[in-house]
Amino acid sequence: MKKRYLALLLAVLSIVSLFLGVKHISPLDLLRLSDDQLHVLWISRVPRLISIVIAGVSMSIVGLIMQQLTRNKFVSPTTAGTMDSARLGVLVAMIAFGSAAPIVKMGVAFAFALAGTLLFMKILDKVKYKDAIFIPLVGLMFGNVIGSLTTFVAYKQNLIQNISSWLQGNFSMVLKGRYELLYISIPLVLIAYVYANRFTIAGMGEEFSVNLGLKYKQVVHIGLVIVAMVSAANILTVGVIPFLGLVVPNIVTMYRGDNLKDNLPHTALLGAVFVLACDILGRVIIYPYEIPIGLTVGVIGSGIFLYLLLRRKAYES
Repeated sequence: MKKRYLALLLAVLSIVSLFLGVKHISPLDLLRLSDDQLHVLWISRVPRLISIVIAGVSMSIVGLIMQQLTRNKFVSPTTAGTMDSARLGVLVAMIAFGSAAPIVKMGVAFAFALAGTLLFMKILDKVKYKDAIFIPLVGLMFGNVIGSLTTFVAYKQNLIQNISSWLQGNFSMVLKGRYELLYISIPLVLIAYVYANRFTIAGMGEEFSVNLGLKYKQVVHIGLVIVAMVSAANILTVGVIPFLGLVVPNIVTMYRGDNLKDNLPHTALLGAVFVLACDILGRVIIYPYEIPIGLTVGVIGSGIFLYLLLRRKAYES
């Protein structure tokens, strides 16, 4: 879990990703690229690599923030209704602002994601049974209710096929000019780093935080705004990537403890490596076709999630 090893692995996987595809391009070709090869690199391969890294970094970090603020290791944008709320926002934007600019649709998705996350936090405050496994189950049920509403409205508006494209993350459609919305995540990640120590204190509870002079509600709202904006940007650009914000922070905290500021660089690097490895795997299994990233991350992530649940149960017994 050393940063230099993760950075080296990220560099190796990035090189593999750049030169993997139906259009054959080898590292030696960089010295004498044809017009077609140069076009493929700059229009498709480089934007795809950038979007994978940004999505992996940002979604892993917002998962870590959510786990810190809720004091639950099994909470993430996937298990708290954030992604489902953002998808409902995308549907509303498609109906009400069909020809609007992507930034307008992102604003609507952000508003719904933030509202859904705040509602989940309110539900969390009302739940008396604070078991670590029970809370994400509540979040999954909450998300399924919102997902069912999204499907119903989409069915009524004949938008089932359109909205289904947001169900699975997919980097195959990422091209130059269609992924730049993800750059919004970069300053949000920097803000998360600045507020990391405050998030750590907020994770100790409201009474403890207030006694230390922390503006608890303000810090929590800042954290939830970061989570909602990053989730909205990702779902509009690449779709839903399940379990990413859940398994990566858990793996990091298993090795490095619960200090959020110390864990942020490792979480960012491991998140990028994990998504990049899953993307490469999805591109080689049925080459020259590819499996969507949502499916590969979902299968591997759900397996890791199950392992974490069984590990916790074995530890308690």
